[in-house]
Amino acid sequence: MKAIVTVVGKDQVGIIAGVCGTLAQHGVNVLEISQTIMEGCFTMMMVVDLAGCQGSFEQLRTDITAYGETRDLSLRIQREDIFDAMHKL
Repeated sequence: MKAIVTVVGKDQVGIIAGVCGTLAQHGVNVLEISQTIMEGCFTMMMVVDLAGCQGSFEQLRTDITAYGETRDLSLRIQREDIFDAMHKL
């Protein structure tokens, strides 16, 4: 199963490392990543593989959201099927 991770916030050192580190702690592999900085605003979208995820998806969501809050970032993770369904409407 795959998921989509989105990150938006003020650009700062270590965003990618922190997000990837949090995912790695849960055994989640990054498959694709795209990021850009526009006028000091950092945006990133990732496709991740949940096959090796240790623990529940809800715990992963809680931990990734908590990491975002510590860095003043908007961080979301959605299962790919939910993400796709939302964007087909």
